[in-house]
Amino acid sequence: MKNKLSDNRKGTKGFYTALCLSAVMVGSACWFAYDQGEKITKELTGQNTVREDRAVDKHVKNVPKSTTVYTTPAATRTVPTSPTVTEAAVIAEEEPAEAVMDRIDPEDLPPLMPNVLNTGITKLENPKAPLADISAVLEPFSNGELVRSSTTGTWQTHNGTDIAAPEGAEVYAVSNGEIKAVENNALWGTTVVLDHHNGFMTRYCALAPDLSVQEGQMIVSGETIGTVGSADIESALPPHLHIEMKHHGKYIDPMDQIS
Repeated sequence: MKNKLSDNRKGTKGFYTALCLSAVMVGSACWFAYDQGEKITKELTGQNTVREDRAVDKHVKNVPKSTTVYTTPAATRTVPTSPTVTEAAVIAEEEPAEAVMDRIDPEDLPPLMPNVLNTGITKLENPKAPLADISAVLEPFSNGELVRSSTTGTWQTHNGTDIAAPEGAEVYAVSNGEIKAVENNALWGTTVVLDHHNGFMTRYCALAPDLSVQEGQMIVSGETIGTVGSADIESALPPHLHIEMKHHGKYIDPMDQIS
C-alpha cells in the first residue's frame, strides 16, 4: 500500500515538472516571436535608422555600420588652357587695333605683294620719265637672274635699269613723293631714295653731288632731283642713270612704270 502511494506521488511530481517546463518553453517562444516582430516593424517603419550626424552630436555609441556617410568631393585643380577660336575672336574684338599694331615690329613682317595694302595701287600715279630721253637702255633689269658685270667681271643680279644720258643731264622725279634718303655711296656715287607713299620706292644712282633736293623734302612728279654723274661700280659703261624701283619691298622693272 505504501509503495502504491509513493508511486502516485512520484507520478504527480513528474507531471507538474513537465507542465512547468512546457510553460517556460511556450513563454520563451512567445517572447522571441514578439521581439522579432518588433524589430521587423521598426525596420519597416524606419524607426531604427540612425544618422551619423546625430550620433556624433549626442555621443551615441555603436552607430550601425549601414549608416550612409556623406563625403565632400576633392577639389579639382583647374588647368589653364588656350582660348578657343571663339574666345580668341572676342579678345581680339575687345582689344583696340592701335594696341595690336604697337606690338608689331615692321622689321618682322615679310615683304608685301602687290594689292596687299588697302591702296590696291599697282601703277605709279601720274608717272614721268626720269630723263628727257629714255630710248637708250645700256643694261636692262635682270629680274633676279645673274648677269656678268662689264666693270667687275662678276656674276650678279642687276636690280635696276641703266639709261644712257650725258653727264649733267637733268634727272626728274617719276612721281610724287618724299625724299627719304640722300647718300654718297662709294660704289654707286650720289644716291637719292624717293618714297611715293603708296608701296612704290625709287632709287636714283650715279648722280652728280650737286643735288636739287634734300632729305625729308616733298616733291611732285616731274620735279628736278639732280643731274647725271658717275658710279665706280659701273664705270665701264658710258655715262648713264642707274634707276631702281621697288613695289612693296620687291624689285620691279622701272621701265614698266615709266615708259
